[in-house]
Amino acid sequence: MTLAPRLVAFDLDDTLAPSKSAIDPRIGDLLVALAERVEVAIISGGQLAQFTAQVVDRLPAAADDVLTRLHLLPTCGTQYYRLKDGEVATVYARTLTDDQKERALRAVEEQARRLGLWESETWGDILEDRGSQITFSALGQKAPVDAKAAWDPTGEKKNALRAAVADLLPDLEVRSGGSTSVDITERGIDKSYGMTRLSEQTGIPLEDMLFIGDRLDPDGNDYPVLAMGVSCHAVEGWQDTAAYLEQLIPTLPVR
Repeated sequence: MTLAPRLVAFDLDDTLAPSKSAIDPRIGDLLVALAERVEVAIISGGQLAQFTAQVVDRLPAAADDVLTRLHLLPTCGTQYYRLKDGEVATVYARTLTDDQKERALRAVEEQARRLGLWESETWGDILEDRGSQITFSALGQKAPVDAKAAWDPTGEKKNALRAAVADLLPDLEVRSGGSTSVDITERGIDKSYGMTRLSEQTGIPLEDMLFIGDRLDPDGNDYPVLAMGVSCHAVEGWQDTAAYLEQLIPTLPVR
């Protein structure tokens, strides 16, 4: 990408905020300032409730025409929402079939127990039905950031689980998600799917987009965006993202 981006897309956890945590006010201010200039998208394996609690409810006051430039793509873009008149409006939402959900839930629990990864002390549910995605969170949905970081620092545990579950579900997509999670969706669903749908919905070509994420390594869940040729910027936490945006935003004209 040689020109200024027309749309900037972000991963959520560990890019805009610590895992499952609210954004810092500094990020909120920067997201609004960015939306005054370009379209802004957030794409993550998380569900809409996380987007709302972590980002939407934490944004500073802004004009409606600015907030309408915010695009929310939970579960890697199998769901798509926009802000309209202060409310979250559905653009589309795909869901797994009951059979797909049942097989995914059964397979991931069986393999987690077989591999010794089914923890007895957790913070919230280990398994979650997100409609278009089944998610395994080893320490539960509400585990603290430090516990999650310590559980699998190399990614070896969740990569082993991902491979074992994938062998049992050849018709579904099984991916390493966040720091302790494995996500199961329809085949071919990853963040490249979401970015493609984003381009279709906005009319903005992929070559005019910029993606910012913390897992652009080949085993990371942001890597499919890099692999499809979208311009990417790697960060190691929300502070890196904030520092980068503070450099980028002044180069973009206000709309």
